[in-house]
Order: sequence, then C-alpha cells, then structure tokens
Amino acid sequence: MTKKIFLAVFLTAFISSLAGIAFTAAVLGKESLKNLDILTIIAAILTLLIITAAFLSARNIVRPIKNIDPRRPRSRKAYKELSPILDSLKKQNGRVNRYIAELTDSREQLSIITENMKEGIVIADPKTIVLSCNTAAYRLMCSEPLNEGQSIYTLSNDEPFRRCIQDAMGGRRSDIIVKTDLGDRRVIASPASISDTINGIVVFIMDVTEEQALEKMRREFTANVSHELKTPLTAIYGISDMLANGMVRQEDVASFGENIRSEANRLISLIEDIVALSKLDENNLPRQNEEVDLCKLSEEVLERLSKAAAAKNITCKLIGDNVTINGNRTVLDEIIYNLCDNAVKYNRDGGSCIVRVSHIPTKAIITVTDTGIGIPDEHIDRIFERFYRVDKSRSRKINGTGLGLSIVKHGVSYHNGTVRAVSSENGSVFIVELPLN
Repeated sequence: MTKKIFLAVFLTAFISSLAGIAFTAAVLGKESLKNLDILTIIAAILTLLIITAAFLSARNIVRPIKNIDPRRPRSRKAYKELSPILDSLKKQNGRVNRYIAELTDSREQLSIITENMKEGIVIADPKTIVLSCNTAAYRLMCSEPLNEGQSIYTLSNDEPFRRCIQDAMGGRRSDIIVKTDLGDRRVIASPASISDTINGIVVFIMDVTEEQALEKMRREFTANVSHELKTPLTAIYGISDMLANGMVRQEDVASFGENIRSEANRLISLIEDIVALSKLDENNLPRQNEEVDLCKLSEEVLERLSKAAAAKNITCKLIGDNVTINGNRTVLDEIIYNLCDNAVKYNRDGGSCIVRVSHIPTKAIITVTDTGIGIPDEHIDRIFERFYRVDKSRSRKINGTGLGLSIVKHGVSYHNGTVRAVSSENGSVFIVELPLN
C-alpha cells in the first residue's frame, strides 16, 4: 500500500514539474536552448526532491493506518474516513471474542469431564496422531503420559491393541480385552466418519479386571457344580442299577441302600448350599432381621456338631459374653455352623475347637480356633472361593460341598461385616466382625 501511494504522489509531482519545465522552455524560446544544461540540472534536483517528498508523504499517509490495532480498532490518530470500517471491525472483534470465549468454556468443561472419568478416552486423527487424551487412558494402559502429536500406539505396542486400532481406522468398530500389569482392560475403538470418509477414531478404555475375574469364577463355578452334582448322581445310579438287576446279595442290600442315602444326602446338601449362596449373591433373602444372641446361637451350633466332634475325640468349647445383634438368624447360623463344621472336619483326632464371642463398642466378634492341619500361606487368600480346596485329594475323603467358606463370606457381607483367616502349622483361626448397629 505504501508503494502505491508513493508512486501516485511521485507521478503527480513529476508530471507537474515536467509541465513547469516545458512551460518555461516554451516561454524562453531559443534562450532556453542555450541554458539546456542548467535546465537538466534543475530537473534532476526537482526529481530528487519529488522522490523524497513522495516517500515522506506516502509514509505519513500510511502510518495511521498501520498503527491501527485490529483488537482495538478505534484510534484518535486514525482518519475519520476510516470510522465506518473501524466500527465494523470492532463489532466483528466482539463477535469473534464471544465465540472464542464460548469455545474455550466448552473445551474446559469437556476437559474437566474427561479428566474426572474413570474410563480412558483418546481421540486420534486418520494418521493415528493423538488429538486428545485424558489421564485415565494412559494410567489404565500403564503408559507414560500421552501428549497431543504423539501416535496412539505409544499407549501400547501389543498386537491385539494395534489390530484394534487398525480395524477402527479401516471403518470397523473393534472391541478387545488387553492384559496389562495392573489388570484387564477393555478397549473399544470406533471410527469417526462423515460421508464414508474416516476423519479419525475414538477409543474408550475401561478397567474390567473385576468383571473378568467374576466371569472366570462363573465358569469355574459352573464346571465345579457339574462335577459335584455328577459324582453323587453317578454313585446313586450305579448302585440302584445293580440293585435293580439283582446283582447284589441279599445281605448287602442294606449296605448299598445306606450308600444311596449317603450320596442323596450329599446331593441335597450341595443343592441347598447352592440355593443359599445364590440368594446371598443376588441379595434376595428377605430382610426378616431380629435380635440374635450370638453366644446362644454358637452354643446351639456346637450342640448339633457334638456327635461329629465326639467321633474324632475333639473337644469343643465356647467362651464369651452374651452379645446381641440385629440380623438374619438363618444366615448367622450358617456362618457359625460352617466355621465350626470345618474346625471339626479338618481337625486332628483329639484336637480342640474353641469358639469365642466378644465385642468392642461398635462390633461383635466371633473367633473360631482349631488345632487342625492349618492352611498354607499361598492358599489363604483363596479359601473363600467357591469349591476351592487346598488339598483336593484329602478334601474328597471328607464329606462336604466345598461351598461352606463361600457361604460364610457372603453371609458376613450380607451383614456388612468382614471375615479373615490366620493359619499356622498348629491350626487355623477365623475371625468374623459384625457391626452391632
């Protein structure tokens, strides 16, 4: 712009000077020819002066325009002729600033929301370059912080993860499980497309460690139930088939009938335990709470187990106070019975089982101590799992369903309590804590 103004001023002045020289030459006539050199010098000087004046004029004309601040277009030094343009620019700036503020607020709100999500979310462009990534994403994937501009493959180089991202880039939604040092992660990658053109992908990352563990437990439970049910049924079918075909001597019929009854009782116990566990799992037990004296309940349980304890010459003893809590009597009975039953079953001949009932200001405490074979440290965390057995070969010889401690755990949880086990070579101690209120 400065050059154009300079050229316009220069041409105007130059043409004016040429016209003046021509007019002077015409007036002087022949005399002017004699003074041609002087006129040439004068023209050169005028040209130089014109150039200097044109440059200064152009700079002075343009300076107020150059000094206009687009963010603050109103200026006292600006030309009045520019006022309409400056007013329009000011209004436009106001609209742009409002849009920028709204976009900034929206982005900050989105950032706050995504940063407070437990799930990870990553947005990448068609070249797998990260456009946005929240903190949960790289934490769940056990990765270093991921910044904009990095490849999404920085999160993980595992083949399943890369294949998941490539499928999404190809326009197919992908859903996989990725194993990390901290657990299992579910990765869902979806393409973002407009008019069949892939503009990027959105990746969600979720912690499914517990979900996968529960699924594994469900599969194991199904397999174990099938096995546990099949064993007594097979025995019952085999014995009854022999009886039906007359393959049993008359004097052995009573013995075979006793075996059938024993296996049937085992089957009934298993089904009852499964039903009880299912109700505790689904929290379907009716809330028929009542005042229960834990000391008296423990005494009743030990009385029921007295015959089994006497068969192994085990001494059962109850110590403690009359502690009353508000709870489900049937479930509390199951808790104490299963703990005491295990203390008798897995005890040494001539051992002891001590039940202690006590309390602190906020909790009732039931402690069952035995002098049995103990539980190895590597198994202590798994004994409350369904059908889990420390020594399967020995456990098969002992009548039981393998669900007792699992029922204890769920029954305690039903009462918002806790249960833990401590074991050594000299026996095991199970401690149940239940809230008094």
